[in-house]
Amino acid sequence: SDELTQDIYLGDSDEWHADETVVKIDNLVKRYKELIALDHFDLEIKKGEVFGLLGPNGSGKTTALNVMAAALGLERDSPYNQSNFFPDYVEMCEYELTRGRLPEASRAITSDDVFDYMLDLRALNQGIDETREERFQEYLDAKYANFQMRTLDDYQRLKQVNAARRKSQSQYVRSTLMGNARERSNGENAFRYFTEKIQDSGLYLLDEPENSLSPARQLELAQFLSDSARFYGCQLVISTHSPFLLALEGARIYDLDQTPAQLRRWTQLDNVRTYHDFFRAHEQEFKA
Repeated sequence: SDELTQDIYLGDSDEWHADETVVKIDNLVKRYKELIALDHFDLEIKKGEVFGLLGPNGSGKTTALNVMAAALGLERDSPYNQSNFFPDYVEMCEYELTRGRLPEASRAITSDDVFDYMLDLRALNQGIDETREERFQEYLDAKYANFQMRTLDDYQRLKQVNAARRKSQSQYVRSTLMGNARERSNGENAFRYFTEKIQDSGLYLLDEPENSLSPARQLELAQFLSDSARFYGCQLVISTHSPFLLALEGARIYDLDQTPAQLRRWTQLDNVRTYHDFFRAHEQEFKA
């Protein structure tokens, strides 16, 4: 679309300036044929600030993050759907480094990244489980084998037989097999992904990070993200429906369901009010 214009301003990450602008977007428009996904979208993020994007599905949250991530060349683990014109939109975007450079740890993190991480662990565990069954059978074959070493080619088999005769079945299997990669639940592994990827002083674009997390884990993630911004110099741009993340202290929230997008308090947001009204309607049940 010839209406698309975007300027992205990226500040320095090496020194702390409380009022320093880290990312600034002016007049971003993104169309998908007749659908306007982003309508003259503006945003400005200060250093150490948490910035939230809220809106219903299709309001442009993911589109805004994808355009920013592509223009800035941020690392990401999973590919994402894009139209044939997406590279043209990105080429029309510009950003300016006023001092220093983009922090190396910066990246975009999406729910697809987290899902793929958990699937990789599940596949790894499946392979471990299959190998474990093979080790059980190997133990029985070795323990009760009528074995006699005749050449050096039999040396590994001799070690195997001796190990099986010295150890119990479980001891033998544990000593020959790597530990299970999924000692944790899916929610714990999803949370672990964020703690592994988010490092000091990085710029992070998070697309619905609450997916796969229980309410308790969302609270834990909210605390982790708050600490990352307040104490470790991270800048966070978060697309979310989670009231736990929207309630982050000091977060600035843009409601993309408004045209143009409006800054709003988290308690004013429709989806948060839906939770509020639901629990108010059932208040007496909590007192029973």
